[in-house]
Amino acid sequence: MNKMKDKEKQTKADIKMLGLKLPTDPRWVNIVEKNVDEILTDHAYCEQKAASTAISLIIGYPDKKELVHEMSLLAQEEMSHFKMVHDRITARGGHLGRERKDLYVNKLMKFFPKGGSRSDQLVHRLLYAALIEARSCERFRLLSEELEDQDLAKFYRNLMESEAGHYTMFLSFARNYGDRQEVDKKWQDLLDYEAEIMRDLGKEETVHG
Repeated sequence: MNKMKDKEKQTKADIKMLGLKLPTDPRWVNIVEKNVDEILTDHAYCEQKAASTAISLIIGYPDKKELVHEMSLLAQEEMSHFKMVHDRITARGGHLGRERKDLYVNKLMKFFPKGGSRSDQLVHRLLYAALIEARSCERFRLLSEELEDQDLAKFYRNLMESEAGHYTMFLSFARNYGDRQEVDKKWQDLLDYEAEIMRDLGKEETVHG
């Protein structure tokens, strides 16, 4: 009983730190346990997409020197994570499967209206990225604590720490490039929207599904 209460306290603490409004249903881990090969394939593509996002921000905003510098480092890091996940897939005797649609990200990116100023578009992209990293961090924490495969659990623990750093970096950039009060309001509204999305997810063997 005490162990369960401790986990609940830790979950609440992690959610508060990340700003998330709704925790992942812990039963999601049971789905992952039965479909490890599927989650690893989906995870590999998530890392690839994260690298692509970093590169896209460099291309779209080459005048933002600090952003370009950090995104160049991030793109390299995310591709190194891709390789780490792919290495695990091959070590298990598998191969990289086909990419699956990320319903979570597709729904999330409908929140902010298209168009607007170049500055607004940048802030919106950074907030999306921050939230995706925050949710990934929360999911990886859950895997690190609940997976029976201790080697895989340790792997996700290490990645969780990286995702937390990425989340704070993207959010800091958004606040630096936009009006702080407006950005914080948009961030809270996006968090509320994301919580509603999460109510219908957690039922598939995907990182965000």
